[in-house]
Amino acid sequence: MFLQTSLKKILSALTLMLCISAVVHAQELRVAAAADLNFALPQIAKAFEAQTGTKVLLSFGSSGNFFAQIQGGAPFDVFCSADMGYPQKLAAAGQALPESLRQYASGRLVLWVRNDSKLDFERQGLNVLLDLDVKKVAMANPEHAPYGRAAVAALQRAKLYDRLKDKLVLGENISQTAQFVTSGNADAGLISLSLAQAAELQKQGRYWEIPPGIAESLPQGAIVLRQSSSHQLAEKFLDYLSCPAGKKILAQYGFDVTTAESSDAKKCGEFTK
Repeated sequence: MFLQTSLKKILSALTLMLCISAVVHAQELRVAAAADLNFALPQIAKAFEAQTGTKVLLSFGSSGNFFAQIQGGAPFDVFCSADMGYPQKLAAAGQALPESLRQYASGRLVLWVRNDSKLDFERQGLNVLLDLDVKKVAMANPEHAPYGRAAVAALQRAKLYDRLKDKLVLGENISQTAQFVTSGNADAGLISLSLAQAAELQKQGRYWEIPPGIAESLPQGAIVLRQSSSHQLAEKFLDYLSCPAGKKILAQYGFDVTTAESSDAKKCGEFTK
């Protein structure tokens, strides 16, 4: 009798632990995010967690690498890309929910150098990269990074790509591109405005925003992944991203949110601030 009672208690405790574990797990959201969100998204995630009690687990990298990982079954709930193309491809392949796709912002490409650099890009623009003192120019790998493709396109429009291609060094993403510059492994880098405006990088360098006629803005999309077990929660996170509170943070880091999609007022009203 005592043994049966003990077993029942143990089984009840195990069941309770499993239920608690399931609830905790359900309150976690895994987000794969482009590297240009490295400073803005943690603030948004922190605010969302305060509003909902949901823990947002962020992973940063190149959009193309995440695209490949998601195709291979990587366990993410949400994908925030640095372009619209990768999320659209996932939706077309049935690996993401098409109705959840939205443009949350547009990014800008900038030329970035260390504070001790004597390069005068305010006067010379991108032509400053032809300076003999510029031995290496860093950019993200265009094979899997939207900002890398944007950098190539900008150099081509400026008729500089062929003259600079031997100077180019490729980072896995724009965060690594910036690291090449800060470490001295490159004299200049083509990175996102969102990184250049972050306090940490402002202490180390200065930037020049490449004119729209040379570097077009990058519309950026986010989508809920079909494999997620928390579709409703993932949608709620994207709602917050597209509500005034989320947009305000994105704008603080130089993202253009004027052309981004907005969540409806009712959904935004669920958040107190």
